Amino acid sequence: MQTLLIANRGEIAVRVIRTARSLGIRTVAIFTGLDAHAPHVRAADEAVPVAGYLDVEAVVSAARQVGADAIHPGYGFLSERAAFARAVEDAGLTLVGPSAEVMDAMGRKDAAREIAVQADVPVVPSYSLDTPVQQLAFPVLVKAAAGGGGKGMRIVRGPEEYDEALAAARREAKAAFGDDTMLIEKYVEHGRHIEVQVLADTHGNVVHLFERDCSSQRRHQKVIEEAPAPTISEAVRELVTSSAVALARQVGYVNAGTVEFLLDSATDEAYFLEMNTRLQVEHPVTELAVAVKGVHPDLVALQLAVADGEPLPFTQDDVTVAGHAIEARVYAEDAFGGFLPQAGTAVLVRWPSTARVDAALESGQVVSTAYDPMLGKVIAHGPDREAARRALVAALDDTAILGLTTNTGFLRVLAASDEFRDATVDTAWLDRVQLQPPDDDLPRIIGAWTRAMLLALGTGGPWQRDGFRLGAGPAPFRVELDRVVSVDRAGGRVDGVPVEELLAEDHVVRLEVDGRTVHAVVDVTAHAVEVVHEGQRHVFTRPDPFAGASAAAGDGTLAAPMPGTVLSVEVAPGDHVVAGRTMGVLEAMKMELALKAPFDGVVAAVGAHVGDQVAMGAVLFVVEAGDA
Repeated sequence: MQTLLIANRGEIAVRVIRTARSLGIRTVAIFTGLDAHAPHVRAADEAVPVAGYLDVEAVVSAARQVGADAIHPGYGFLSERAAFARAVEDAGLTLVGPSAEVMDAMGRKDAAREIAVQADVPVVPSYSLDTPVQQLAFPVLVKAAAGGGGKGMRIVRGPEEYDEALAAARREAKAAFGDDTMLIEKYVEHGRHIEVQVLADTHGNVVHLFERDCSSQRRHQKVIEEAPAPTISEAVRELVTSSAVALARQVGYVNAGTVEFLLDSATDEAYFLEMNTRLQVEHPVTELAVAVKGVHPDLVALQLAVADGEPLPFTQDDVTVAGHAIEARVYAEDAFGGFLPQAGTAVLVRWPSTARVDAALESGQVVSTAYDPMLGKVIAHGPDREAARRALVAALDDTAILGLTTNTGFLRVLAASDEFRDATVDTAWLDRVQLQPPDDDLPRIIGAWTRAMLLALGTGGPWQRDGFRLGAGPAPFRVELDRVVSVDRAGGRVDGVPVEELLAEDHVVRLEVDGRTVHAVVDVTAHAVEVVHEGQRHVFTRPDPFAGASAAAGDGTLAAPMPGTVLSVEVAPGDHVVAGRTMGVLEAMKMELALKAPFDGVVAAVGAHVGDQVAMGAVLFVVEAGDA
């Protein structure tokens, strides 16, 4: 293999490029107009524009154009599309992954289920779509037969929810995968999501690299993953790892793949869920928690070697567990505000130096809703689970993204929780429990002190080493944030709380506040102070003196809570609606949000059409109370 084209973007493209270049393989990136100056484009030896990352013909044509031998699909996009694998094969190129036939077999959950049965792998009890709803034992899980990633999936707890849930899942599956075929299975209320990393070569060798636990998830979307699984018995470990190898052998699998299982916490029974015929987002935890002949493996390097026809350079006996690793996925979403997708410019980005970071987000980069909201991954390793967990918490403390709201603070709260520490978080825990956002009192003190510090210099900057105390006068500053805060720099107090400045350099502020040493990343502008403390972004905006001069939107106004695409409009002006009726559906970053009538009334205005791209805050519907 001389030249490798990476048919992806973002952090996974950068990660594949890094390994390929270390092996002396020339790398080629592809990009769309939005990504012309993206990190993965700059990381590659060459970059080629394409019409879209899902355009099979364009991607294969680009590979031919640059003389590539092989294509690495990463994950997402075309990575599990059999049509793409077939097009690559027809072009005489090598796909770093399984064959089109294997993708056809395992890419669909219904077909994969039948293969699992043939391999004597336990499967989840299921129902036919023709089963009358009255005969279903609720709760059940309605899910797409094609695709993955939690898309096209709904939990149904009673017959009254069934039709709407099935319709929504079908619509989401059709949009995401082009296929709305559905499965109905028993829903395990309290379960753990266990998956096994497998590797297979063209010489008949199949091995596993132990298991991962991905139980910390919300609405079937993984949030934190770890390896090895902290709660399973040796008997269950043997069951899932041997079943994964048996399934890979049964289907004739080649390259890296992941076999997913659901462990019923009530019965300790493990059921096959699906097989992902690609590299997983969470593969770094396996790389850090497993040793092959005493060395941490590079799964991408092994993928490339297998694609080149080489046999696996080790056997199952060479694979051992080597400590514990935990990964946190950083998303552009407001986790404490309904998990709504976010977009904007990441003004300042600081990744931790104490953990592995797989990311392609830089300061000044624009994040749009056009792609998946994952911005990067923070992965910590330790000799045991508690050491890895503490290391992850510390690394998230040192992660700061300003200008854009992310879920980093939420991840930090989750990783620091007693439930995660004790490994009692199951697959539905985050859907049952609402984590509380960090208090903003301490960040407000940090922000007020920093603003006063810069005011003492007589300027909003510059950020420089030392000298911040030189301009402090004896009189306290009255600093305007979201409210007026009194800062006495000479006396070392903010609203009466003792404060001592330890460091202020390059947007990093370290203070001793009431005897506690704290640090944060801070940005000060004319109108706002932004503080990221323990991963959580706090924005303190100065009050607008003209606020209230314009008419405020009435309670019946439904504005877009996130930038996105209008999927459906269910009402027209003059329609009578009841509270809770869905008026339209908005989609952004693969997430659907139903906009519902706030009360009984009449639709006064509709400001959206299907297919419209709308900005956050755009007025979509107006409802007037009563019959008028």
